[in-house]
Amino acid sequence: MTQFTPLDALLGGAILGLSALLFLLFNGRIAGISSIISGSFKPLLTQPQWRWCFLLGLILAPLIAIPLGYHLPTTIDLSWSITIISGFLVGFGSYLGSGCTSGHGICGIGRLSPRSIVATIIFMFVAIITVFITQQLG
Repeated sequence: MTQFTPLDALLGGAILGLSALLFLLFNGRIAGISSIISGSFKPLLTQPQWRWCFLLGLILAPLIAIPLGYHLPTTIDLSWSITIISGFLVGFGSYLGSGCTSGHGICGIGRLSPRSIVATIIFMFVAIITVFITQQLG
């Protein structure tokens, strides 16, 4: 995760974009992870099964990638408390921004949504500031 691999990044981005496009074409829905997760816990939805299948795919994909030669990080250099607080902040930010980076950054920009373009610019700006603070000042 620390080395830049342009071909892997290009392939991954192309697969994500194609997947989001196919999901939109065949289901008429945006592949935003935060909306899919929150919708899977709403009992009044008539078809929550596809949401659970989508989430299962997110869990299984890395397990399938490992035998193909892709390696995932096995350690995190943060305490559990920082990790949990960070998770809550990401969840709150997704709620506040009406979507997550996948919904806005991949699907929204692909649809030329002005709201998603602004949201993604803000995501990236905050990410740059966070990396600068944690790597340069911390």
